[in-house]
Amino acid sequence: MYKYFPHTDEDQKEMLAKVGVKSLDDLYAQIPESIRFRDDYEIPLGASEMEVRQAFEKLGNQTKQLTCFAGYGVYDHYSPSVIPNLLSRSEFLTSYTPYQAEISQGTLHYIFEYQSMMAELTGMDISNASMYDGTTACAEAMMMAVAAGKKQNKVLVSETLNANTRKVLDTYALHQGIELVTIPAEDGVTKLSTLNAQLSTLDGVAGVIVQQPNACGIIEDFSGFADACHDNKALFVMNSVAADLAVLKTPGEWGADIAVGDGQSLGIPMQWGGPYVGYMCCTEKLIRKMPGRIVGMTKDNRNQRTFVLTLQAREQHIRRQKATSNICSNQSLMALWVTIYLSLMGKEGLKEAAELSYAGAHYLCDKMLATGHFSLVYNQPFFNEFLIQYDGNMDQLFSTYIMNGILPGIRMTDGNLLIAVTEKRTKEDIDRFVDLLPLVGGLH
Repeated sequence: MYKYFPHTDEDQKEMLAKVGVKSLDDLYAQIPESIRFRDDYEIPLGASEMEVRQAFEKLGNQTKQLTCFAGYGVYDHYSPSVIPNLLSRSEFLTSYTPYQAEISQGTLHYIFEYQSMMAELTGMDISNASMYDGTTACAEAMMMAVAAGKKQNKVLVSETLNANTRKVLDTYALHQGIELVTIPAEDGVTKLSTLNAQLSTLDGVAGVIVQQPNACGIIEDFSGFADACHDNKALFVMNSVAADLAVLKTPGEWGADIAVGDGQSLGIPMQWGGPYVGYMCCTEKLIRKMPGRIVGMTKDNRNQRTFVLTLQAREQHIRRQKATSNICSNQSLMALWVTIYLSLMGKEGLKEAAELSYAGAHYLCDKMLATGHFSLVYNQPFFNEFLIQYDGNMDQLFSTYIMNGILPGIRMTDGNLLIAVTEKRTKEDIDRFVDLLPLVGGLH
């Protein structure tokens, strides 16, 4: 009856006996009957390809596409149309982990190029072959710092870190015996004096995590942070928006030991929240503490350039519970997307996109401040995202903009508005944003 299920009746009985239950239903005994579904599924009859396409097109048309001025970790950057076509080439696209180098040279090659590009973008020595997303990459960096610190189990986390990332850190730390301590922010930024005070009074600090640009879009000054960490035998971890590193000072230049973040800004569409890709880079001395796979380049018996997985003893499929992480099962599809994007854009293209985003954000901010109804929450330098306060009704502002096809930003917990601008937002888009301001109550 269940021809695709590999387990025989005897297999099931053996497994049930092992966990101490008599039947499969016993596994779900704690689920209240009131919420259990007992009827037949309403699965429609088969349809032709054309009918299925029409059904999904009709469903998709119900979605209202808005011009996006929202960010907070996910940004509406341009994605060249050629990427999906290159992505699906047979030498690259595979569902199998490239353990067998002889038949996986295409996959291993692009992973090697990805590592090379990310190491250069972050200014670090080593890059792994990608993580699942930026939040889990940051959590892996937290555990990596504790593993490197041996008996040290405290990690200091800046208050200016994205709140979503902090929640993931809290979850990972809870089950790893790691104590997280917040570094209070002052005027929207992390102060070196505050960090030094905490490092001098706390024992067992394994690492310090900061973000650049921070959760409010502010460009922070981390001068002296690396020295303060290293003087206290702690690792310095920087979480950055990948695309912004095209023009900002890199984690390597700041003296970071580990650089992490989300690579979504490198041409991956927002696509309703994923899939994205996390990046992780580090100094060479930490390479054996780094989770995930690493691809190396070598020569075969004909003296031709080839690519192989290296340092595999760290991976879950080799060492299981002793592995640094189980992240090795990441198939790196989105890393391939990033690799193609970076190849197409090149250094100058990446830099130009970042500069356009910066210029657009500052142009919009100046226009909003000129109305007299908006003010910056923090008087700090920002990149392409800024936190602004409105003296009117925020609900009315949102409804006005959405009715006119614009998502004006992210409403933060303090009631302020976080606005992001990318290179996709033209001057006409931004001027239209400004022209709508008088339609909001209180701005007449």
